Amino acid sequence: MTYQNYSLKQLQQIDAAHHLHPFTDHKELREAGSRIISHANGPFIYDSEGAEILDGMAGLWCVNIGYGRDELAEAAYAQMKELPYYNSFFKCSTPTPVLLSKKLAEIAPKHVNQVFYGSSGSEANDTALRLVRHYWVLEGKPEKNRIISRKMAYHGSTVAGTSLGGMDAMHKQLGGAVPNIVHVMMPYAYELALPGESDHDFGLRAAKAVEDAILEAGADKVAAFIGEPVMGAGGVKIPPASYWPEVQRICRKYDVLLMLDEVITGYGRTGEWFAAQTLGIEPDTITTAKALTSGYQPLSALLVGDRITSTLVEKGGEFNHGYTYSGHPVACAVALKNLEIIEKEGLVERVRNDTGPYFAKALQERIAGHDLVGEVRSIGLMGAIEIVKDKATKERFLPSGSAAVIVRDHAIANGMMLRATGDTMILSPPLIWTRDTIDMACERIAKALDLAKADLRKR
Repeated sequence: MTYQNYSLKQLQQIDAAHHLHPFTDHKELREAGSRIISHANGPFIYDSEGAEILDGMAGLWCVNIGYGRDELAEAAYAQMKELPYYNSFFKCSTPTPVLLSKKLAEIAPKHVNQVFYGSSGSEANDTALRLVRHYWVLEGKPEKNRIISRKMAYHGSTVAGTSLGGMDAMHKQLGGAVPNIVHVMMPYAYELALPGESDHDFGLRAAKAVEDAILEAGADKVAAFIGEPVMGAGGVKIPPASYWPEVQRICRKYDVLLMLDEVITGYGRTGEWFAAQTLGIEPDTITTAKALTSGYQPLSALLVGDRITSTLVEKGGEFNHGYTYSGHPVACAVALKNLEIIEKEGLVERVRNDTGPYFAKALQERIAGHDLVGEVRSIGLMGAIEIVKDKATKERFLPSGSAAVIVRDHAIANGMMLRATGDTMILSPPLIWTRDTIDMACERIAKALDLAKADLRKR
């Protein structure tokens, strides 16, 4: 590759001169310089200086089958040679999105049989928003267009995705959200449960916030509720077992559609193909992306339930929505090969029966007791570590998030890629992780916590 002709300093200078990064303080970045990730293999990434780092985030929640899989490169090459691109407009299609749609219908919940493609989770959530509102127009209820979401939810960073999400900082910069979207409390027991309140009762109370929002607006005005099965970018917040059954009951009672955002949890993360299956949820739409191709190509798939599809087909009329790269043949070819590998190597079953339980046990036994850790939690291969100043009172370090950043920086310096979200360290590793990899990760996380504790004590 031509980058090998450049030094790290040269690449950093070019990066600073021409490249605007996502979710970045560019003044801070230019002062520090970018870390240049040059190559990767299996569960490891490597920077331009040769440092080996165990990737605890699977890229950005997506590289489920790990790095360096020649099969995916070969699938992309073969498809590019045969048909590099054609669109899905004008009543046209190409073979790979057709076959991928069939495969997705086979692994999705039984009532979900149709797929609409895009290139990112943000695009898929835009599509879901428009499709749900279009559905109610076709049903003769155009006034039924309010969407209920949750505080700290993340549903992408387009205008619609940001509006659906519940991140205050993103809303502030947006300067005007898509109208008729409201946000209710999140199911985050660690911070929001009342003294003495059980997980079960807290889950019911968090679900009741959805019902209260429906009643406040009037059920005839509410189109859908949208939620991540497990809140990802908001800090891997895992709801109590009572939460989702009650939310689903409420949605059915008031004839409100259920939109599930599985951009992070889809394709094996929780020990089933979809978290909907892990948690017993029957959604009307499922937003997916990321691990659909293990990040090797940009592709999203909005999975659509039979109720919405039946109305689209029976009522007719054009759905005025789509993207140039909807159903891109190369991306779909890579997705097909990716799903084949996940299936052939039994990665979903491995997470459910082996590495997921081992991951949970390792976090509890080796991380939870640390002085800086208020709580650890996990589901499948998805985990969170709450950083606190005082374990008993749950007091946080100030300013908010500062301690987690110190932990993160020590982790990366010691060969472990973690992400800090507020006061929470989050993990979402490749599904190819083994027990040995989990042991390695816990050892490096524990060391980072020790080093961070020393730093914080000095501060």
